Amino acid sequence: MGQARGAAVCFVMLICLLLSGCGAGGGQRLNRYSAQYFDLFDTVTVFTAYTADEEEFNRYAEEMHEEMAMYHRLYDIYHDYEGVNNLKTINDNAGLTPVKADGRILGLLEEAAELCGQTGGAVNIAMGSVLSIWHDYREAALADPAQAQVPPMELLKEAAAHTDIADLKIDREASTVYLADPEMRLDAGAVAKGYATEMVCRTLQADGLTCFMLNVGGNVRTVGRKPESAGAGLLRFGTADAGEPWSVGIQNPDTDGGEAYLHTVEIADCSLVTSGTYQRYYEADGVRYHHIIHPDLLMPWDRYASVTILCEDSGLADGLSTAVFNMEIDDGLNLIESLNGVEALWICPDGTEQRSSGFARYEK
Repeated sequence: MGQARGAAVCFVMLICLLLSGCGAGGGQRLNRYSAQYFDLFDTVTVFTAYTADEEEFNRYAEEMHEEMAMYHRLYDIYHDYEGVNNLKTINDNAGLTPVKADGRILGLLEEAAELCGQTGGAVNIAMGSVLSIWHDYREAALADPAQAQVPPMELLKEAAAHTDIADLKIDREASTVYLADPEMRLDAGAVAKGYATEMVCRTLQADGLTCFMLNVGGNVRTVGRKPESAGAGLLRFGTADAGEPWSVGIQNPDTDGGEAYLHTVEIADCSLVTSGTYQRYYEADGVRYHHIIHPDLLMPWDRYASVTILCEDSGLADGLSTAVFNMEIDDGLNLIESLNGVEALWICPDGTEQRSSGFARYEK
């Protein structure tokens, strides 16, 4: 995550749709508003909500941005912020001393550690020492493509000796985090956006917003259903389940292909997260090296072009998308089928697809 530069860049678009309320009766007329930001988690964030007026929307949008910006700072591994102990602070004190940590860091690390064990290490936030090498080589390649190189395996193996999640020591009572291995580094990139998105959405929902979608760089979380119109000038809203689901596209991993989206799913109170080879990569000697590093191979794994996860919790969806990407198809499918309310779609480099048993129910 890069450091936010200057004030938030935001464009707000007002769409005057006279629609009924979301999740409640009474025929309240709500309008749809949307805001776009470029200073959160190094990606584009889009916040869309149905509210009574623009003033109410702006209040929620400001709350969302402030909350997400704080998570951005807390989960940053590259920059320091005055008065903030973040993941970089923890990394800087590896092997030295426990670091007092915000509850939002403790919650992320506890959930990530649990997911690491659940997936047999297929997603591991303790791989920062390895991922930092790939990050440096990728940045150098993007700055000077003619000199692009692949990290030496010996260097990667040396770093991989310092990725044991057991060396992550979380003390809830003292609210501290300690890395017992001085060479260990945390990198929560596989789960941070999703976890932050989930927590911010829960906060907005608790504060009374009942119908909205938050999209943080393709990490999508929806709450409630969109109000539905029964015709010109008429409003219809019957039960709490009334209204229309949100339509979300699944990106085509073949960026040279004709279609931007391969499929559309309809979701409500649900998250969609995709991990793919097309998101961050560089090329060396004609070979593309994407950013998802297999924990055993210590290299990008090209078994899939993308993996999409559908489930309610955005943090879980984010972590699973990386974990399943790093698993054989049978192992990944067995994992997904063992989890309640979780579905997955695999897209292979040759265009073939594999779905979990309930995924098709969401497809439009």
